[in-house]
Amino acid sequence: MKDLAYRWRQQRLDPVAFPHEVPLQGLLGIDRQKAALLQNTRQFVAGRPANHALLTGARGTGKSSLVKAMLHEFGAAGLRLVEVHPHDLAELPDVVAPLRQRPERFVLYVDDFSVAAGDDRLTALKTALDGGIEEPPDNVLIYATSNRRHLVPELKQENHQYRWQDEELHPGETTEEKISLSERFGLWLSFLPFTQEQYLAAVRLHLQALGCGHWSDELQTLALRWALNRASRSGRVARQFARDWAGRMA
Repeated sequence: MKDLAYRWRQQRLDPVAFPHEVPLQGLLGIDRQKAALLQNTRQFVAGRPANHALLTGARGTGKSSLVKAMLHEFGAAGLRLVEVHPHDLAELPDVVAPLRQRPERFVLYVDDFSVAAGDDRLTALKTALDGGIEEPPDNVLIYATSNRRHLVPELKQENHQYRWQDEELHPGETTEEKISLSERFGLWLSFLPFTQEQYLAAVRLHLQALGCGHWSDELQTLALRWALNRASRSGRVARQFARDWAGRMA
C-alpha cells in the first residue's frame, strides 16, 4: 500500500491524497507523552510487541497531533495511518481484514471517541483490542483520543451502584464495563491544560513558523487576552492566535 494514510468510509479504505503530517518539534509541553508514544510506535514498526494507546485529557493540547506526528516519523519505515470514525467502530472486523498479512504496520486512528454504555461499538472495540475467537493481527494497533478517561460518559446515578465488600469499595456493573474498556489499552497518556508559560511558548513557536518572529510585551498581552476570551490555554488556541496575528500583519 503506497499511500501513507487511509480513511475507512462506506465500507472501504480510501487513500488520503494529502495526509496531515505533523513534525514532532512543533508539539510543545507534552515531552513525556511524546517520548512514550514514540517508543511504543518504534517497537511496533520494528515488529516488536507494542500496546494499543489511549490519549485522554484537555481539548487542544496535542492528542490528535501527536498521533499524526507518528506518521511523519515512521511513514518511511512502513507505518500507515487509517482513520476510523467512531460511528464506524462496529465495522472494525471489516477494517482489519484487508490489513492482515500486509507487510506494512497499521495504526487505526480513532479521534474524539466516546460511546454510551450498551452501545454496539463498545463491544466491537473491546473485541478488537483484546481479540475474540479470531486472533488479532500483529500488524495493527489502535490509537484512540478522547476527552473522557474511560471513553464513556460518567453518569451521576452510577455513584449509587458502588458497594462495600470486605471493607473494600467496589464499582457497579455499569462502571465496571466502562473501566474494562479503557483498561484494554496498554498505554494511557494523559494531557493536562497548558500553563501560561507553555501557552506563550506555543504562541511564539507558531508565530516564528509564520514568519512573525518579533516578540513584545504588547503581543504577549494580546495572546493572553485571546486565550482568556476562549477560556482555554492550549496549543490549538496558540495556533489560532498566531494565524490571526500573522494574517493581520501581512
